[in-house]
Amino acid sequence: MTSRDADVFFGDVRSLRGPLLVLRDVAGVGWDEFAVVDNGAGDYRHGLVLEVDRDLAVLQVLEGTDGLAPGRVDVRFAGRPFSVPVGLDWLGRTCNGRGEPLDGGPPVLGERSVPVAGSALNPVHREPPRDAVVTGVSVIDALTTLVRGQKLPIFSVAGLPHLQLATQLTAHAQVPGADAASFSVVFAAMGLTHADVAFVRNALEQRSAAGELVLLLNTADDPVVERILTPRIALTVAEHLAFEEGRHVLVVLSDITSYCEAVREVAAARGEIPARRGYPGYLYSDLASLYERCGRVRGRPGSVTLVPVLTMPAGDITHPVPDLTGYITEGQVVLSPDIQARGVYPPVDVLASLSRLMRHGAGAGRTREDHLDVAAQVLAALARARQASELAELIGVAGLTETDRSYLAFRDRAETILFDQGVDEARDMDDTLDRAWSALALLPRAELSLLPAAMVDSYLPEESRPES
Repeated sequence: MTSRDADVFFGDVRSLRGPLLVLRDVAGVGWDEFAVVDNGAGDYRHGLVLEVDRDLAVLQVLEGTDGLAPGRVDVRFAGRPFSVPVGLDWLGRTCNGRGEPLDGGPPVLGERSVPVAGSALNPVHREPPRDAVVTGVSVIDALTTLVRGQKLPIFSVAGLPHLQLATQLTAHAQVPGADAASFSVVFAAMGLTHADVAFVRNALEQRSAAGELVLLLNTADDPVVERILTPRIALTVAEHLAFEEGRHVLVVLSDITSYCEAVREVAAARGEIPARRGYPGYLYSDLASLYERCGRVRGRPGSVTLVPVLTMPAGDITHPVPDLTGYITEGQVVLSPDIQARGVYPPVDVLASLSRLMRHGAGAGRTREDHLDVAAQVLAALARARQASELAELIGVAGLTETDRSYLAFRDRAETILFDQGVDEARDMDDTLDRAWSALALLPRAELSLLPAAMVDSYLPEESRPES
């Protein structure tokens, strides 16, 4: 062992296994400590201490252990956790999953560095989420409104356009009113193909050039351990922008399933006893350590809003990743292959989707006075339309009552003018709600029982107001 500039060096490597490096005869090293691995040929890699047991230390090497050999490796411990600089310099930058620039610019600098491990917000200091984030996507804004400080996941299936939807949210989301100038987005991609990364960069180029976006990109062929760091770096950057700089920050994480598979792979390399589907037993707390970092803090003006995107293997919503995510978050937006097959984009199953905090962000003084009533009426009408559709399969459309047929017509118009929209199209809240009223106009007025009469008189389109 030697020391230089207060760093501590060890070179007795016991084994190299996947992303893990095991050192022996170690002293004075702590859990989560940052380290630099040197193979003596100028190839410097970075590691984090996962475990310390007597004189043994287990490191996860971010770039992997390929090419390393026991006896020719020095490990330098820095005496501090893995940290990143924080500040406004992150805005407009594109980096890899470790925070290293991919845009040809200099390294991101900041006034200070902050450990990326972070911690959940103290419930005592939390403010309840309130006010809306307008995503520009009608089906979300109208029926599952995203609220500042909320965590609202998107549940998808392989083959559905969840990445396209995630980039659309990132490109067009805004906060209305005086706070619009203090809005930023952090997008963290995990395990994407190079083609998907190119799509994301192209789709978000305008927002990035405007200095409103932080982009972190981890590809499928990047080291698996890097994938575990990527969302933590994203949240660390977002927390500083929100709670120190007073900005409202939307964090989009895609794909959380890739992150969880990385956690499972590292756990298997460590020889941990697997739980459900091979995932470690601490997956719930691991996910909570990410999700619970969003919110609002009492006495501070900013907020962190989180939209994690995850794919459900085989469409199984009881799979550990969506199952545990559902326990921690405040609702979900569910994408459906059946709706995709009808040519509707985004293919959101609105009757399976829910924003539990919608009432804190929608309505008079927040979006529009009719928002909550319209959303309730649209959902009720869609549920009735589903019943009418199932009945029509048995007895035919001709056997339905006129009212039931009006519900089917409502569903078709709602899918056409409200739910379906272009991938580059951004709608404001007034346009979205007016489209909802246009669809509701196909129903007999007597069926609009969840809407106050004065509101119907004020907002229902004049050209079509059935009376029975």
